[in-house]
Amino acid sequence: MELLILGVALWWLAHLFKRFAPGARAAMGGAGRGVVALALLVALVLMVLGYWQTGGMASLVVIPGGGHLNNLIMLIAVVVFGAGMSKGVLWTKIRHPMLWGTVLWAVAHLIVHNDWASIVLFGGIGLWAVVEMASINRAGPWVRPAPGGIKRDLVLVVIALVMYGLITKIHMMLGLNPFTGTYG
Repeated sequence: MELLILGVALWWLAHLFKRFAPGARAAMGGAGRGVVALALLVALVLMVLGYWQTGGMASLVVIPGGGHLNNLIMLIAVVVFGAGMSKGVLWTKIRHPMLWGTVLWAVAHLIVHNDWASIVLFGGIGLWAVVEMASINRAGPWVRPAPGGIKRDLVLVVIALVMYGLITKIHMMLGLNPFTGTYG
């Protein structure tokens, strides 16, 4: 569990470094990006290793139908996350689409995995996304971007469906079938 906590903490520090220590980050110049990228890579490795070391503890609360709800929220999360890159019409409706996609990802996973390790991982990353949004919002008002057109959103949905399929396949390859959760 220590590796997991360390990984989540490093994730927070690396992402929030620019927001809460802008002078130190600016002093690093271009090398700062590399340092932050390396810290994020180390954080990901620590989180994966730490989560797998916990051995899949039993959920604290089993929610009937949670598997269906998880899969639906995950599909929405992938679409919302992708909206930040598609720059279609949806992009203009959601401030912080990638962070909101991350929050949805965290909530979806906590519905079906709410043991202590999952609370640290998914809850920690979800809470980070909320804090990140709040710190960005504090920096100034949102200037709504110009929409790129509905065609971009249609492409987004197709790409999101493919990504959802790939994510599902990777989970299955790791022995975690998202379609065998709590469906009763």
